[in-house]
Amino acid sequence: MSPRASREPPAENATVVTSQRVCAGRADDYQRWQHRMNEAAREFDGFEGVEVYPPVAGDENEWVAVFRFAGLDRLTAWLDSGRRRELLDEGQEFFEGTPTQEVLRGGAPAEQAPETVTAVISHEVKSGREEEFLSWQEKAFKAQAKSPGFMGSELFKPVEGVQDHWVAVFRYDSREHLDDWLASDVRQELLEEGRAYFASYDVRKVRSAFSGWFRFGDGKEDSAPPNWKQAMTVLLALYPTVAVLNLTEGHWLGELGVPAYIGLFIGNVLSVSALTWLLMPLVNKALAFWLVPGRATDYRVHLAGAAVVVLCYVLFLVIFGLATH
Repeated sequence: MSPRASREPPAENATVVTSQRVCAGRADDYQRWQHRMNEAAREFDGFEGVEVYPPVAGDENEWVAVFRFAGLDRLTAWLDSGRRRELLDEGQEFFEGTPTQEVLRGGAPAEQAPETVTAVISHEVKSGREEEFLSWQEKAFKAQAKSPGFMGSELFKPVEGVQDHWVAVFRYDSREHLDDWLASDVRQELLEEGRAYFASYDVRKVRSAFSGWFRFGDGKEDSAPPNWKQAMTVLLALYPTVAVLNLTEGHWLGELGVPAYIGLFIGNVLSVSALTWLLMPLVNKALAFWLVPGRATDYRVHLAGAAVVVLCYVLFLVIFGLATH
């Protein structure tokens, strides 16, 4: 998405990205405190969900929490609430420095692959240089789009009365590709040019996996399931989908003389569509006892869920083995 196209994002969505550097040895205390913060946010009108991301490599102590609300007014009611201020005061002992936050109006959660990394960069743009900053950011996005692993970007303008920063959000398919871009000569040259338009900038990185397929609808989960559970669950839905398509759509297209590369594309469209809108919601609901972090708190639940998934693997292998003979 070009920066100019995102200057007037939809008003129905509002997100705040908070970043806090946690004192060494206080991660457990922080997570208990963050859980209380999440529970408090759920009591506010318009709450849609919260995700908490642990530190990524190289940022060992920095935790990121993302709160989503249906409307900027509802989000600001939460941000300005006395309850939230009380919790922030209580949590100061766990933090190194003051937590930061960026409010994003519009936009939507992106579906990501397991190793996807998102960078959130806030800019303090100099007064009167906004149009020049927009032109510079558009140039930066175009250069960035040529870098390996780039998956997309958005630019969010300041939110009047809430924050003054411009926020750029972009995604890469791996931490390595993101770091390569951030350290590249092309970006360093762009930063030197951009310093004429912004006084400062701040970079935060967020790692997420299959987030579009693991967004539970009731807003009661603190974060997505662990990566190993996500991978097992996606495979559980993906294997039978691909197998059925190979036995039906792949066979029919082959008889019609459709080239293999076109048939593969059509199969991918059908499988992704089936996973996103049909199978993953059903699997998530069936395995919620195992996938939802707040419910799967006992090792026996972890083992039971994994055993169920493995048994399903075996069942599918038997079924499709018989079907192909």
